[in-house]
Amino acid sequence: MNTEKINEKIENEVSKFLPSKNQRQEGSYAVCECHQEIPCNPCVTSCPTGAITQETINSTPDIDFDQCVGCRECVTACPGLACFVIDETYSETQALLHIPYEFLPLPEEGDIVQGLDRKGNEVTEVEVKRVDDRETLNGSNVVTLITPKEKVHQIRNIKLLGGKRG
Repeated sequence: MNTEKINEKIENEVSKFLPSKNQRQEGSYAVCECHQEIPCNPCVTSCPTGAITQETINSTPDIDFDQCVGCRECVTACPGLACFVIDETYSETQALLHIPYEFLPLPEEGDIVQGLDRKGNEVTEVEVKRVDDRETLNGSNVVTLITPKEKVHQIRNIKLLGGKRG
């Protein structure tokens, strides 16, 4: 399957979690890929703008993208590691992806890491732009990745490779 068809398939699968294409061009936005209907609401209670809501405590979260400012509070608060923040306006060809990361050792700024998809398959190498550790946050570590725009909706975790961009 060629890259264009793979990207189209992924876009269709995750489109229910994403804002419109126009909204995605306005700046950072949160994505909650929460599939389980369990009693959980830290993303709702942590959202300073009230952009994340739930019908009931057992419902999956909904995001009002007109209110979401991409602050990353939901990323640090989600115990299921299901919240991410994406900024597709970073550059013409690259996007920023802010993901929760709970493994040690933590990557470091400038590291080249392997981007992994939802099943743990390798997608592409990406650069670590920033690491916010849990000591400075109220929850999970947050790793900010510079990703190719066409891969930003595929990558949901990383594998350390031990190298820096040279």
